[in-house]
Amino acid sequence: MRVFKDVPLRVLAIYAHPDDAEISCGGTIATWAKANSTIRLVVCTLGDKGAHNRSSLSTSDKIKLRAEEADRSARRMGVKELVALGYPDGEVGNDRELREKLVAQIRDHRPDVLLCPDPTTIFFGSGFFNHRDHREIGMACLDAAFPAARLDGYFPDSLPAHSVQMALLSATNTPDVIVDIASGLNEKIEAVAMHSSQVEYGELWLGQALSNRAEEAARGSKFRYAESFRMVQGGG
Repeated sequence: MRVFKDVPLRVLAIYAHPDDAEISCGGTIATWAKANSTIRLVVCTLGDKGAHNRSSLSTSDKIKLRAEEADRSARRMGVKELVALGYPDGEVGNDRELREKLVAQIRDHRPDVLLCPDPTTIFFGSGFFNHRDHREIGMACLDAAFPAARLDGYFPDSLPAHSVQMALLSATNTPDVIVDIASGLNEKIEAVAMHSSQVEYGELWLGQALSNRAEEAARGSKFRYAESFRMVQGGG
């Protein structure tokens, strides 16, 4: 497993739901933010169907709560800008409208590295089926970056073209790089915990679970804690 040592100057993280980035790559975001990366986080859906322990809330109150949680959490990770696209949960797809919005985000922020879900991950073992929103967003991100954002012929009325150097795909079954997150793990845990509507088993359990996952990702390396990714460079 290779080690991704670079600290990119500009990072764009694009995820489906308000807590996805924190869970998937919050340690990487926090670590890079501490090293002065300028990070924008794009959350594509409202999280309106995912407040597990707030079932008595109205849909509008759930949306408001999840937006507040996302704002606090993003600031804890060191994100400079949080963008919400506002799609309802389960109703986002890799279509022209979404790709145009993602191309605009790429061309506006002009990142060196894109963080997004691996769209090829359908199952995690035999016990977990990956949410459709994650897969749709992951593929839309790759389609937007490679080649649409870097070619003027795609969405010519948008901003000037920009070439993303690489994408790091999280929640992947085929990782090939890891990022040392020892300096960002505490921020990750705290950021995930700020999504209190999603925390079913308490913060103590959450912290242990996230630490265990980071230790597993670092196994075989010289690091104690890591996050793993599949690296994609160019194409299209």
